Amino acid sequence: MFPLRRNRRLRTNEAIRSMVRETIIHPNDFLVPLFVVEGKGVKDEIPSMPNYFRYSLDLLEQEVKELWSLGLKSVLLFAKVPDHLKDNKGTEALNPNGLMQRAVKTVKNACPDMLVMTDVALDPYSSYGHDGIVKNGIILNDESSHVLAEMALTHAQAGADFVAPSDMNDGRILEIRELLENEGFINTGIMSYSAKYASAFYGPFRDALDSAPVDMVNIPKDKKTYQMDYANRIEAIRETEMDINEGADIVMVKPGLCYLDIVREIKNTFDVPVAVYQVSGEYAMLKAAAEKGWLDHDAVMMEQVTAIKRAGGDIIASYFAKDVVKLIS
Repeated sequence: MFPLRRNRRLRTNEAIRSMVRETIIHPNDFLVPLFVVEGKGVKDEIPSMPNYFRYSLDLLEQEVKELWSLGLKSVLLFAKVPDHLKDNKGTEALNPNGLMQRAVKTVKNACPDMLVMTDVALDPYSSYGHDGIVKNGIILNDESSHVLAEMALTHAQAGADFVAPSDMNDGRILEIRELLENEGFINTGIMSYSAKYASAFYGPFRDALDSAPVDMVNIPKDKKTYQMDYANRIEAIRETEMDINEGADIVMVKPGLCYLDIVREIKNTFDVPVAVYQVSGEYAMLKAAAEKGWLDHDAVMMEQVTAIKRAGGDIIASYFAKDVVKLIS
């Protein structure tokens, strides 16, 4: 007696496999992180992130135009702030003519239809490398959230479509939403890093922005008092629900591959778009393994981004975005 149903019939060749494929990767899936620096003519490769760069604003304009030509329509901006502008209050973050604010205008001038999201966090502006104001060895929550809201407002005023608070302070989404509403920016969206874990995968990113916590007496050596414990699942649901109730339009899980269970649970629980950040450590590991000849770079890259989308990621923030789009096109 032979089986009437043979599942392998749907795997016979690439034509049938592609026809019945459940998860399809498209350029619209991607949000492209971009690092900006002061200067002119700067395209500075990040040592721990091969083939990924920091751009001065003149070259940022060129990069954005190339992204658009590839079908990549959304960017997430990060600013590398000079050391002399850093302090414990994030003063430079509120500068209406600061690097981030000028970067937003640069992107919009170069490509008006590009969706611009901005990182709202104090660690690039902090002399201590933390996502908030530090006092007596503690990262202050409410005082920091107030600065984050003011920072988000300057991004909206510069033309950002979405602000993306990545700090994990309590209540900051509500404070940002209320300030944006009160100032008339009712259409500026919020993509909240709702389930951001205290992960060891962020190392290359902190190199890119020089934003790691400093090693000083009475300064916390890590971010575990505000970023989530990676052992927790239910807490991610609670954090996400609070952010949605406070006005988040999109929620994010960060990092990506080790947290796909969290992605799926949030996707199943809430009816808002879910973003997933495939972080710098995930990028760097594949680049290193491919350089050694231990992994097929493109095959693993596609498997990873497909897994993120299959798990429920509507938006994938990924340093692989250009590589993926060039490959699938």
